[in-house]
Amino acid sequence: MTKRWTVVDTPVGPLGLAVDDIGLCRVLFGAQDVPVEVDPLLDEVAEQLRAYFAGELIDFTVPVSIRRGSDFERAVWAELSRIPYGETHTYGEVARAVGEPDAARAVGMACNRNPVGVVVPCHRVVGAGGKLVGFGGGLPAKRHLLELEARVRMEHDWLA
Repeated sequence: MTKRWTVVDTPVGPLGLAVDDIGLCRVLFGAQDVPVEVDPLLDEVAEQLRAYFAGELIDFTVPVSIRRGSDFERAVWAELSRIPYGETHTYGEVARAVGEPDAARAVGMACNRNPVGVVVPCHRVVGAGGKLVGFGGGLPAKRHLLELEARVRMEHDWLA
């Protein structure tokens, strides 16, 4: 299946986005030499990411196409998608949720292998005690994403 790529400038740096015939299949932090192509689905993903970073979108609706990963990794990625916007879970909590209570480190590896970060929110997973650890896009990007979501959620809750 052919991938089509574009790059979106974001507050956490350029993100390379790839789609296939099914949906978003790759988010690449720090994208540099990615060919920019024209595609309606790429346009939709880019627009949703812009809205997310503007604090206007809390739920992505673009289709996702993940064609790799072990059963465990896929279970972790599915669990990440259930973590509510503006909240965090620990690696241990995610491990317990997927039925592998002793697999916190393996959850970390699965988060690192997440092909569609931000959209499948591995940034919402933190270390024990809420420590900010591990993120493929770098800890400053993880901090930015968590602070953005906390601010938007707080504003929403206060205005609701």
